[in-house]
Amino acid sequence: MKQMFTTYTLLLLASSLPLLGAWYARKTNRPDGLIALYAAFVVLSQIFAAKIAIFDFGFTSVTTTAATTIFAVTFLVTDMVNEKFGRRETIRMILIAFVIQVAMVLFSLLVTKLGPAPFWNNQGGWEAIFGIVPRITLASLITYLVSENFDAFVYHAFRRWTRGRFLWMRNAFSSLPALTIDTVLFVTLAFAGTGIPLWPLMLGQFVAKWFVGIIDIPFMYLNRLVLGRNLAAPAVTSSVSPRLPNQPVS
Repeated sequence: MKQMFTTYTLLLLASSLPLLGAWYARKTNRPDGLIALYAAFVVLSQIFAAKIAIFDFGFTSVTTTAATTIFAVTFLVTDMVNEKFGRRETIRMILIAFVIQVAMVLFSLLVTKLGPAPFWNNQGGWEAIFGIVPRITLASLITYLVSENFDAFVYHAFRRWTRGRFLWMRNAFSSLPALTIDTVLFVTLAFAGTGIPLWPLMLGQFVAKWFVGIIDIPFMYLNRLVLGRNLAAPAVTSSVSPRLPNQPVS
């Protein structure tokens, strides 16, 4: 029961925080707050991915990285920015977070290489966590660019095809396949050859990420309500030819 409470508290907290970014975006008509939350979630995911944890959903328990439910919410934020500011701003946000992750890898490597003070006895624990972070982050950088851009492209395409209707459809049909791609690539690149069994991690991530993806559908509607009506117009190709100057209207 305690583990289930912790699991759902983590899930609901992660899914609720983007509402602050949505409120800020409505007040300022700027994506800064959402970008900041997005970058924070991505960076925290790189650190938390070093821990393999048990998530108790009540109906089942899965073993996967501790970052799974947090990182899954980044796809919610991606869809929110796409909905409010369009695909171009979404791609800009993805690139900003990419640069931050590269900086994190470099700083993690350099700080780990620094010699510990004679009275500091935690170098082994530090290396156990941050020593694996560069590999995790490198794997994440590759999967991140693939899955996040896939999500942004599919969401934008569904929004155009449906003329801005069926929010649940574009949210689910962009996030769930993107989460699947992310899981297969990330687990393989991050943990292959480490002795950690890959399939249980993949299975755990599939269950956890899909569960978060489904839970986030009502949060997407709530966030759009907070974002307001001033949303990015879907790019719909018109079949009506433009009228030339002085051309009579039939």
